[in-house]
Amino acid sequence: MPYTFPMRLTFTKRSGKYDDLHIARDGSVETVACPKQGIIPHDMVHYAVESILAHRGFLTLVAEGQTAGPRVVLSGDSEEAIERLVETFQAEMWGGRVSADDVLATFRHACAARGHGTIPVSPDDIAAIRARIDTLTEEWTQLPVNGALTFSF
Repeated sequence: MPYTFPMRLTFTKRSGKYDDLHIARDGSVETVACPKQGIIPHDMVHYAVESILAHRGFLTLVAEGQTAGPRVVLSGDSEEAIERLVETFQAEMWGGRVSADDVLATFRHACAARGHGTIPVSPDDIAAIRARIDTLTEEWTQLPVNGALTFSF
């Protein structure tokens, strides 16, 4: 069932091994521990990707009522493909920028290796996602410990 209410995502920078994601939807709040990885949190990369692309992914599943914990059920090619695209952007963030064609080739290879289809992603989509990730990275880097960023989805 598509969601019709805004979901609020609040990422809080912590001093320990984990940052926090608070998800407010439909009158409830759920907290997810986000392991630090030297870049923005994994679920913030999801926000960057899913806020640009109109495909079902982790955040859509959570907005529709699944819990945000480690047992989210990725039930279709779109959800799986979004996860592979998020992982591809994370790899780029750790290893350095590559061409959009290389991002797309890595994404397609990752989907094929996991045995599911892809979703349409263009070089313009890659540029828009990168711009969003760059903005989020800058904001996250400047955030003090216990500071937070909040987004609607």
